[in-house]
Amino acid sequence: MTPRRLLAVGAIAVATLIVAGCGGDDSDPGSAGGTIAADGSSTVGPYVTAAAEGFRDEGGVDVTVGISGTGGGFERFCRGETDLSNASRPIDEDEVTMCEQKGVEYVELQVANDALTVVVNTENDWATCLTVDELNAMWKPGSKVSNWNQIRSDFPDEALKLFGAGTDSGTFDYFTDVINGEEGASRTDYSASEDDNVTVQGVSGSKGGLGYFGFSYFEENQDTLKAVEIDNGSGCVEPSVETAQAGDYEPLSRPLFVYVKTESLERDEVADFLTYMLDNETTIAEQAQFVPLDEDQLADAEQKLQDALS
Repeated sequence: MTPRRLLAVGAIAVATLIVAGCGGDDSDPGSAGGTIAADGSSTVGPYVTAAAEGFRDEGGVDVTVGISGTGGGFERFCRGETDLSNASRPIDEDEVTMCEQKGVEYVELQVANDALTVVVNTENDWATCLTVDELNAMWKPGSKVSNWNQIRSDFPDEALKLFGAGTDSGTFDYFTDVINGEEGASRTDYSASEDDNVTVQGVSGSKGGLGYFGFSYFEENQDTLKAVEIDNGSGCVEPSVETAQAGDYEPLSRPLFVYVKTESLERDEVADFLTYMLDNETTIAEQAQFVPLDEDQLADAEQKLQDALS
């Protein structure tokens, strides 16, 4: 991992401890000296951490960033325990209902894009490109595929070892939806973790390993992993900033979100932080190695925030 990623992950880990340590008054996340509380996606966490560091350096307040996964983050958010919920997928119907029952109103802001990346071991010299159907054969519920030669006859007799996101992760929800046709539909006999670094270690330590996570984690670990090109029916396309923004990397390009509680926006520090985040979106995205918003996406997010603040 690069020093920047270590810094970001370290900041998230420290922030998680701070959030846990403040559990005595979860009902008022802004009571601790103006601190802003965020939780949720491990994919979006480094982006918000990078924004928080820049905001603090310019005289803003501290932002604590937990990594409970998208689903876990929404649970805390809808209980009123956090100001911001970082999400690698849109809020789902059950979570909407949960927030409504607790009287939590919110604004959804897209903050970056991602190219969800399928990775293999550097010794894997056969799977340079995989089709969506082949990924489905590996990952669908009940799949018994356990060897690479079950995917293609010319692939070697090498055990297939799968690593991926845990069920609380928005990455899991998105991947299963676009690859298996239903959110949450997946084989269960794989090494699952909410921590993408576990997937990095698993795939890099297994010649027949395959896993998936956000593009930024591949960027940070490209010396020890190989990205697989994806064929969705129109030829093989590699994950990159350019292919994600152009909409060519399908179906694994996805938006990334920050949800902000409407009540929290009444506090100057929260409004200022979200404004800072969007004003510096491209710089933050590039620093944290995400795909920046395009002009239309950024204009839409800025208008949503302006409307919520007016």
